[in-house]
Amino acid sequence: MAEHRTPRRSFLAALLAAAGGGALAPLLPHGRLEAAEPAEPWDLSWLDELKGKHKQLFDVDKAEDVPGPLHVVKNYLDAWRDVYHLEFPEVNTVVGIAGSAFPINASDALWAKYKLATRWHITDENGKTDITHNPFLESSDPNRASVKSLQARGTVFFQCNNALKYVSRELAMASKSPVDSVYAELVAGLNPGVRLVPAKTMLIGLTQEHGCTYQFL
Repeated sequence: MAEHRTPRRSFLAALLAAAGGGALAPLLPHGRLEAAEPAEPWDLSWLDELKGKHKQLFDVDKAEDVPGPLHVVKNYLDAWRDVYHLEFPEVNTVVGIAGSAFPINASDALWAKYKLATRWHITDENGKTDITHNPFLESSDPNRASVKSLQARGTVFFQCNNALKYVSRELAMASKSPVDSVYAELVAGLNPGVRLVPAKTMLIGLTQEHGCTYQFL
C-alpha cells in the first residue's frame, strides 16, 4: 500500500494558517502554546489579578460633564452588591481610557496647567466651566461616582499610551513646548493607580481573554 507524505511546504503553510498567518509561537510540551510575556517597560501583570467570577471592561472614549461615564460603572457595582450581595474581589471592573476621555485620568496639576476643563468643555457638578482641578477624581457626595470611590471598590483605570501621545502633541502645540517633555509630564501626572498600557485596542482583547465582558460608554 502506497505511503502518502505531506510535502514540507504544504505542512508549513498549514501551520501558518492555523496560527492566523502570523509568526508561530513557541510550543511547550504536549503542544501547548507558551504564554506571551510583555516586553519592558510595560507591566501588564495586573491582568492576572482579575480573579473575580464577574468581570467587566468599560471602554471610555469621551469625558462628558461630571460624573460622565463613571456613574455607569457605579451602577454595575451597585447592582451586583444589591442583587447578589457580591462586591470586589468577586466582582472586577476595569475602565479603559482613550480619546478625549484623557482628563478623567489626569491629576489636578495637569488640569490647572493645561486648562483641561476649557479645552474639553467639561463642567463640574455645579455647572462651573473654569475649574482647575479634576472633578472626576473625588466627590464630597457619597452617591456620586468618582475615580477614587470606584478605585476603593477595586476598579482599575488604564490609559492608552497611543492616545496619550496624541494628547501630548496637541498640548505641546498649544503651549509651544517640546512634545517629549509634555509627554513625560503627562505620564508622571496620571492619577495614582492608573495603568499605562501600549494601546487600548490591545487591552480590550487582553481583558476579554482574562474573562471580562465588554461595554462601550
